[in-house]
Amino acid sequence: MSRIGNRILTIPENVDVVVENNIVTVKGPKGSLNFPLSESVIVKIEGKNLMVEKTNDEKSNVMQGTTNAIIKNMIEGVSNGFEKGLEIIGVGYRFQVQGNVLTVNAGYSHPVKMTVPEGLHVEAVSNTEIVVKGINKELVGEFAAKIRNVRKPEPYKGKGVRYKDEFVRRKAGKKASK
Repeated sequence: MSRIGNRILTIPENVDVVVENNIVTVKGPKGSLNFPLSESVIVKIEGKNLMVEKTNDEKSNVMQGTTNAIIKNMIEGVSNGFEKGLEIIGVGYRFQVQGNVLTVNAGYSHPVKMTVPEGLHVEAVSNTEIVVKGINKELVGEFAAKIRNVRKPEPYKGKGVRYKDEFVRRKAGKKASK
């Protein structure tokens, strides 16, 4: 029994949610998002409350909680937006944002250039810190993970790209074995 699927979502005043042809559309002050519904769930809107109900399908238990969580993130995204902070640590390592191109200098022989996907905004706080912003939680997290994969933080010196709140466990190195 899914507790997440059974929760009732409250729709804020400045957000409109419409269910039409098995597609949920959420519009708010920051933009609009769409999500195709599975045939295993039914979305009901009563006033300012939204409920996801199961059908008599095999996947309905699984899809009820997933659909509820996705719709909750869509409502949060169009009203407040999401952001993910990244920092780069290392001598000569830096970020550079020019329009929709992010350049990462991470110790390679060449700078790594990444195109920012549509719907996202990358803001440079400093040479070593950036913030990825957007209304789609999945896109923000996916692009932040791609940036982090350019050079993951290593455990000996801690060099690399990491999330703002990430803790990197450090190792002692060779001298610890004696």
